Amino acid sequence: MSVAIYPGSFDPITNGHLDIIERGSKIFDRLIVAVLKNPNKKSLFTVEERIEMIKGAVSHLDNVEVDHFSGLLVDFARKRNAKIIIKGLRAVSDFEYELQMALMNKKLYKDIETVFIMTSTKYSFLSSSIVREVASFGGCVKDLVPPAVEEKLREKFTRKG
Repeated sequence: MSVAIYPGSFDPITNGHLDIIERGSKIFDRLIVAVLKNPNKKSLFTVEERIEMIKGAVSHLDNVEVDHFSGLLVDFARKRNAKIIIKGLRAVSDFEYELQMALMNKKLYKDIETVFIMTSTKYSFLSSSIVREVASFGGCVKDLVPPAVEEKLREKFTRKG
């Protein structure tokens, strides 16, 4: 059985992430969306909130589960018996960074492989940071994130502002 991990901070999950998850779920027997818990990074949403939003967005995909990790991704992969990492690519600049990470992961865990999935054209500009910025100024993010995430963003920024 092929087990793949799609790691990220997902702060918040976007329709671009969801597109990669849906496409990856058709390729692999099991896909684990792995939310990075990074204490050095200031997040808008807690890990628990991000997991809840992702679970809601992927509930229609039977072979997708959501988990979280901290530390090295390859340690999490070993623990979950995964030998594949999925990474979405938007542009050449993404590839340069992701190639470096893939090579380091391979050095740390020789059995791991990284599979790059090109983003759909309609999401090539999309990132969580852009979504957060637009939402923070009251802009419309309707077609950029799942509906429940749009609502959570509205709640978060209404409370802040």
